[in-house]
Amino acid sequence: MAKGPFYYDPLRHTERAIERRNLVLSLMARNGCLTDVQAASAKASPLQINSISQRTLTGIAPHFVEYIRQSLLQKAEKLGFNIFKDGLSVYTTIDSRMQRHANRAVEEHLAEQQLIFNKSWNWARHQDVLALALDKTIRETFVYRRATSSHERDSIMKALKVHQPFIDSVKTLWQGLQVGFIVVDPHNGGIRAMVGGSDFRSFKYGLNHTTQIERQPGSSFKPFVYTVAIDNGYAPSTELLNEPVSIPMADKSYWKPENSDGSIGGKYTMREGLRESINLVAIHAILELAPPEQVVEYARRMGITTHIPPYYSIALGTASVIPLDMAAAFGVFANEGVYVHPNAILRIEDKDGNVLEESVSDRREILSRETAYLMTSMLEDVVNRGTGIRVRSFFHYPAAGKTGTTQDFADAWFVGYTPALSAAAWVGFDDQRVKFTNWDGQGGRAAAPLWGRFMQYVYEDNSIKLPEQAFVRPEGVVVDTICVDTKKLATPYCPEKMAEVFNTKHQPAACEKHTADWREGEQPAGKTRF
Repeated sequence: MAKGPFYYDPLRHTERAIERRNLVLSLMARNGCLTDVQAASAKASPLQINSISQRTLTGIAPHFVEYIRQSLLQKAEKLGFNIFKDGLSVYTTIDSRMQRHANRAVEEHLAEQQLIFNKSWNWARHQDVLALALDKTIRETFVYRRATSSHERDSIMKALKVHQPFIDSVKTLWQGLQVGFIVVDPHNGGIRAMVGGSDFRSFKYGLNHTTQIERQPGSSFKPFVYTVAIDNGYAPSTELLNEPVSIPMADKSYWKPENSDGSIGGKYTMREGLRESINLVAIHAILELAPPEQVVEYARRMGITTHIPPYYSIALGTASVIPLDMAAAFGVFANEGVYVHPNAILRIEDKDGNVLEESVSDRREILSRETAYLMTSMLEDVVNRGTGIRVRSFFHYPAAGKTGTTQDFADAWFVGYTPALSAAAWVGFDDQRVKFTNWDGQGGRAAAPLWGRFMQYVYEDNSIKLPEQAFVRPEGVVVDTICVDTKKLATPYCPEKMAEVFNTKHQPAACEKHTADWREGEQPAGKTRF
C-alpha cells in the first residue's frame, strides 16, 4: 500500500500527492533506478490518476461500509476475532436498491440547492468567515506543515492568502452543502440506506453526517412536545394561544421566543400549530400541557441519545440531536408506538460458517397505539398542507413528517415516515459559520424535497414492492365531527363543522354554544369541513 493513502489522496490533496511522487522519483534516481533525465521528465508531467471510478472502488455505500467497520472493531475483542485476518462473513441490513435511490436523490437535490445557495451567498459580506477559512485551510496544507520555522510558515501564510486560485478553491470548499440522509425500517430497525455526506461518490474517512454530527433539529423536535400532550389526555383539537411569553432565566434575564414571521394573536389547535410550525403555540404547549422534564423523558425513551436539558426552549429544537436517532424516533409513530433500536448487522460468521453473533431486535413499547396514530394524523397534515408540502411535489402515497429550521438558517431538516420506512434528512454546512442566507434554508425547501425524491424512487421501483396502504387507525381512535368555533363535539345546530380524530378515552364534550335555542328559528344544518 502506498504511504498515507488518505493524506496523499490525489483527488483531495493533489499538491501533497505530487510532492510525494517527486520525492520517490528523486530517491529512484539516487539509487540508480532512473536516470536524472528520466526523473526530471517524470516530475514535469501532470499527475496521472487511474480512470477506474471511485464508485467502483468504494461501492455504493462507503459511509455505511465504514460504519460497519467501526461496529466490527467494537465487537472484535468481545467476540475474539480479527476483522482484517479472520475471513469473516458479515451480513448487513442495507438494501442496495434503496441505497442507489438515496444516492440519486441526494445528488439531484444537492445540485439544485447548491446553485440556489451560490446565488445568495456573498463572500464580500462574510470576510470574517473567509479569513478563518483561509487560515484553517492553509495550516492543513502539506507545504505549511513541513515548514521548519515560524518565519517560513508566516511567508507561506501571506503568500497563499493573496493567491487567487487558492482563495477560490477554499471558497468552493467551504460553501459546499453537506448532507446526512438515513433510512430505517421502523418495524425491525434495519438501516436500509445511508448517505453520510455530499462526497458519497468517493470513500472518506471523515465525518459521517448521519451518525457523527449533533445539530439542533429546530421545529422537527416539536412532535416530542405534542406527543407528551396527547399522551396526557389532550386532543389534536385542543386550543393554545399564539401570544408572546416572557420566561425568566437563571441569570435574571428573560427569554422571549417569537414566531419565525413575527406574527402573534389568536388561538390555534395543536393540529394547526404543528402543521404551520407556529413557535409560540409549541411554547404554550410545553408551558401548559407537556412539562419539559416529561418531554425529555419521552425523547430519551423514543431513541434520542444526546443530552436534552429540561428547558422550555427545547420546544423549538434548541438541543442537539443525531440524524439516525431522529429517524428511529419517528419510526415509533410508524410502528404503532413501538421503538426498535436501529441496527446495521444481521449476522457475523467465521470463515467456516459458524455464527459468531446474530442480531436480536431491541424492541420497546413506548406509546399507546392511539397516541401514535393521533400524532401520525397530525404529522400527515404537515405533509399534505403544511410546512412539508414540498414532499408532495414528488411523493403522493401516505406519509407523515416534520420540517425543521434552526436559528439564522444554519440547519435544515425533514424527518418523516411512511407505513414502511422512516427517514431523516439533514442539510447544512460543516462549518456552522456558513449558513443559508434566506428562506431557501427552511427545512421545507432545503430538506423536504430530498426526502420526497427518495420515497418517489423507492415506491416506483417494482423490484422493491413496498405496500402503498394508509396508516391503520386502531380501535381506540374514532373520527368525529367538531364545531369549528368551539372545538367541541358538534351539535346539529353548529353552523360550521369539521372532522377530527380522538382517543375514545379523551373525547371532548358537546358544544354548548350552538343549541336548539342558540338562535330562534335556526335550522339544524351547516357546513362540514374535512
